[in-house]
Amino acid sequence: MEAYCNKCRKKVEIKNPKKVTMKNGKPATKGVCGKCGTNVFRTGKS
Repeated sequence: MEAYCNKCRKKVEIKNPKKVTMKNGKPATKGVCGKCGTNVFRTGKS
């Protein structure tokens, strides 16, 4: 799965993806950028 990394400024592969639920009940995926190690977050499909 991919997410946008604000530090790399492009879509990157998510390392250690974890399914989470936001406060409003919608699904999201949380992980770490595979290139720079920054936290990345993707809303929608988990």
